[in-house]
Amino acid sequence: MFGRATGVSGMDQRDQENYAAQALAVFDGYGTDEAIVHGPRRLTYADLASGIRAMAATLYENGVRSNTAVGILAGNPPESILVQFALHLLGSRSVWLAPNAPAQLCADYLALADVEAFAYDARTHAPLGEQLAADADDLTVFCFGPGVGIDLAAPRRPGAAQLGLPPSVREPQSLFQTGGTTGRPKLVHHRHGFFKAVQAVAASYQVTDGRPLRHLAVGGFWHSSQQVAAMITLLTGGVLVLHDRFTAEDFLATVEQERITSATLPPPMLYQLLDHPNLAKTDTSSLITLSCAGSAAAPTRLAEAVARFGPVLRPVYGMSEATFIAAYPNLAHDPAHPERLGSCGRPYPGVRVEIRNERGGVVPSGQIGEVWVSAALMTAGYWGQAELTSRTIVDGWLRTGDLGRLDADGYLFLVDRLKDMIVTGVTSTNVYSRTVEDALLRHPQVRAAAVIGVPHQSMGEAVYAFVVPADDAVITATDLRAWAVTELNELWAPHTVEFLPDLPLTDVGKVDKKALRALRVAPSTA
Repeated sequence: MFGRATGVSGMDQRDQENYAAQALAVFDGYGTDEAIVHGPRRLTYADLASGIRAMAATLYENGVRSNTAVGILAGNPPESILVQFALHLLGSRSVWLAPNAPAQLCADYLALADVEAFAYDARTHAPLGEQLAADADDLTVFCFGPGVGIDLAAPRRPGAAQLGLPPSVREPQSLFQTGGTTGRPKLVHHRHGFFKAVQAVAASYQVTDGRPLRHLAVGGFWHSSQQVAAMITLLTGGVLVLHDRFTAEDFLATVEQERITSATLPPPMLYQLLDHPNLAKTDTSSLITLSCAGSAAAPTRLAEAVARFGPVLRPVYGMSEATFIAAYPNLAHDPAHPERLGSCGRPYPGVRVEIRNERGGVVPSGQIGEVWVSAALMTAGYWGQAELTSRTIVDGWLRTGDLGRLDADGYLFLVDRLKDMIVTGVTSTNVYSRTVEDALLRHPQVRAAAVIGVPHQSMGEAVYAFVVPADDAVITATDLRAWAVTELNELWAPHTVEFLPDLPLTDVGKVDKKALRALRVAPSTA
């Protein structure tokens, strides 16, 4: 056992309050039940608990203490989960790198996060991991698998001493790099209270029909929302199935083979499922909840998904700064409110959502403004960026940077990112990209669409659309603009339409509008 002398039960009161120590006790209780599936690897809860204790011991033996921050570069192996719990058991701060970020950005991130140690997956991220380790030779380096550093995945040597840990003098914490598209990285800071809130959500979770969760995770564990889903699955005795990357074919095969009950996909990945030829012959009846998160989904495609999967679709609204904001469980077409296919539902219990104007005043229902949120699962701020924190968190409310509205029944509709809103025409009209995208997606020959604003010499900004046509499409840019004029009006219709084979995605599956701005080839100053 892992503790002062007798394992977790031997820790003092402060350690008993550590959520990771309490999680270990929960994992011990599930014993030989299956916990994690990763390719051919299948770990029981006993394996999970012993692995966390062993990894914590190795970290401790090599100088990691409750005042140590450890940067982590890894994808979705079980070791990512083990190291998170192990570091938090020690009261340390885990610092999660986005693996697809440029090397220099990762190095800047590690410096900003004040790390003293660095761990990377030598089996999957060796080149970048070794480069970062070499560029920061004052860091203690750990790895998963043989590599440059101390192998945290290696079995402990026979007869290794049981470590007695001193009481934690600092709370377990984590930093996460957000999916921002420009400028200095924002390091979202989650303190111990955030993880205690995750623990409370898991404690209140009710399994459906007596079936524990069998959750398929395709997003990287380095992302805050993926960690929350994984932790809730494990804290409730479910099975966490890990994929290293998303392909529609592998996802569908795993749903059928592992009888998956829960998964979360961003809209572009959901669309790939709907368009995949294997969908028609795949048994997806085990699904209880198929969440769609990360960005707004097109109502036409959500309706298609409901028709194919049944009432298991759940549009979800959240972000690294506030994981659970709103959800629309068991999405179905409501003849009385057909527009609600474009909603992300109502706030979770205990979450407060307000729509405010630029002066911070609450606007009436139906009016568009910035979405402000107050919730338990909310960031403490941005590490090392006090000014940004003070601008973003005001009197306990998080300014999300999203534009939206609430209807009379409390359903939340998102229309754009505040920074992506297009101001166009001689009257400086606000045009919302989501509204234009939804109109384009209603055309039967359009498979995907994304809209940005581009500089224009007479209009200020012009609406610029990127469209992925259906395989058999014969639609032209002129046809689509005419369609949008009919659906919306002349001002809101795209000034330019550019066709692409696919839309570029960020590493969390969102449409990458920064990349689209770099890609545009048609002139916008006519």
